[in-house]
Amino acid sequence: MSAIPTGPRPSPGKEEGVGEVDTFVLVPHPDCPSHAARSITVTMRREGGMLHLVYRVAGAIGDVLWPVAADPAFTDELWRHSCFEVFVGNKGTLRYVELNIAPSVQWAAYDFDDRRMGMRRADGAAVSAVVWQPGVDVAALRATADLSGLADTDWDVGLTAIIEAKDGSKSYWALAHAPGPPDFHNRDCFTARLAAPSGA
Repeated sequence: MSAIPTGPRPSPGKEEGVGEVDTFVLVPHPDCPSHAARSITVTMRREGGMLHLVYRVAGAIGDVLWPVAADPAFTDELWRHSCFEVFVGNKGTLRYVELNIAPSVQWAAYDFDDRRMGMRRADGAAVSAVVWQPGVDVAALRATADLSGLADTDWDVGLTAIIEAKDGSKSYWALAHAPGPPDFHNRDCFTARLAAPSGA
């Protein structure tokens, strides 16, 4: 199935302290519009097996139900509430890694053999340096993911977010959405490409 086209993608830019990055615009699933978030952009840069990420949410930030601060530890089921996610797979293979990063600064990393199959904790992936910066109109989450467990090949990447409003509604954001209900595990949604390091 073909994916619903992604939102517009701005040109690569410069993120202070990170270097050259690509910026992507997420779009909400058409069946789940958001009354709180107006836009979500993501900047990311690959450095070998490391992935540097910055998520920015613009809108009525105070209308979003954000998880409360906690210790930066591995935590399951973060996706049940407001959460930022990354799906990374080696180009041409079925295996992929799912990262969940919450504003609480908790995180999780899972390995899959295929779409939603063989789920297990990812031994070769971890998230660190999570910083949550909420504001009145814009909130930002910064994090670094160690994906050295993936081979040094090109990566197919899906960038996603779940935004839970205080009224209980949820919106599902991604680079692209396949037809039907929201499904971030659909490989059609892994539309970003990150090249392998030179010489890999």
